[in-house]
Amino acid sequence: MKQFEANFDGLVGPTHNYAGLSYGNVASLNNASTSSSPKQAAKQGLKKMKALTDLGMVQGVLAPQERPDIASLRRLGFGGTDANVLATAAKQAPAIFQACCSASSMWTANAATVSPSADTSDGKIHFTPANLTNKYHRSLEPQVTGRILQGTFSNQEHFAHHAHLPDNEHFGDEGAANHTRLCSEYGKTGLEIFVYGRHGFDTSKPAPKKFPARQTIEASQAVVRLHGLSDENVVYVQQNPDLIDQGVFHNDVIAVGNQNVLFYHEQAFYKSSQAIAEIQRKFDGQDLHFICVKTDEVSVQDAITSYLFNTQIITLANGDMAIIAPTDCKENPAVSRYLDNLVAQNTPIKHVYYHDVKESMRNGGGPACLRLRVAMTETEYAAVNQNTLINDLQFARLNNWVDKHYRDTLHVSDLSDPQLLIESRTALDELTQLLSLGSVYPFQQS
Repeated sequence: MKQFEANFDGLVGPTHNYAGLSYGNVASLNNASTSSSPKQAAKQGLKKMKALTDLGMVQGVLAPQERPDIASLRRLGFGGTDANVLATAAKQAPAIFQACCSASSMWTANAATVSPSADTSDGKIHFTPANLTNKYHRSLEPQVTGRILQGTFSNQEHFAHHAHLPDNEHFGDEGAANHTRLCSEYGKTGLEIFVYGRHGFDTSKPAPKKFPARQTIEASQAVVRLHGLSDENVVYVQQNPDLIDQGVFHNDVIAVGNQNVLFYHEQAFYKSSQAIAEIQRKFDGQDLHFICVKTDEVSVQDAITSYLFNTQIITLANGDMAIIAPTDCKENPAVSRYLDNLVAQNTPIKHVYYHDVKESMRNGGGPACLRLRVAMTETEYAAVNQNTLINDLQFARLNNWVDKHYRDTLHVSDLSDPQLLIESRTALDELTQLLSLGSVYPFQQS
């Protein structure tokens, strides 16, 4: 039976904006309050999805969250009509209001942790939405994310869905952004690597001093238990605290893996040599390629600003691997030079394809942030909600939907416009019909 890895990208929402909400994410902070282009952002994302399908990859789409989040604002005491809620919150509590308008659900690497059926004890694909407790604006996402995932992967014979972990900093969980999987083939038992930034219950352990470590080891261990993973097929690795303090807020900003390739910066991990040795041992002697980028080849800052490691590594039909990189990598001389040299070396990575995702990059997320990886078999693929998969017809439908509903330009000050809320809800209601998701949004259930 054929096995493969599908990528489910987050669709950029109609209220895509730059609010600079993510302390510790340098790109997000640097572009705070500048004007955004929701239409361009959505089309850039769709273009990347279509490009991967044209390369022979299985590509899906995940719906965005509703923003502004009126339900959360009402929970915080803002009442009256929706227009009154928007106006009062924007005036009385602008920071809270902007948090409830966040566009960050587009980065579906933070949507959930996914374990394929080859790894789990019950032979199902398991999903645990990330609780994202470190940032208030992201902690609003898990419940709707869970509904979207259940609407996308609804067949209970093949898919198992868990509630997100407790909403507490001791179990801070950032999803697939701190998780990667190595394997000989997608359908065979793999090695799941959980990267954490700190211990939630033991503050004596190493931790960053400037920026927060968002993932705890306790959260990773809980996901392992929920997914029924074997200890011999799991490795826990601590992220280098010094790099978190330099702006490496997630592991996928400094390391990425695919099948038998681990591509990482030499400063990525705490006690790196021990971590690499455990990965090598548990991979059980199979052919494993460690591609370690040295600091004198690419500095940490160049890696962060270009998002060299927030790229996708995919396996093409002929067995070659390719890197899907943002154009920012091509524009950085050190990074471009490194990638040119990489594809000429004796590794599985033979190609680099550059894509313009600058609207996402300016808000702090590259190609790898935009996608959730799901390894599956043909039978499992057939059980996926087929309307969430990208093909020529659905690509055209979604582009037309964007053209119909999205604004060309949006500023943070526009977010309190009641007309924008009406436009957004109209768009999302139509989207759930296009994707056959059912009523996943609070406004559809009230």
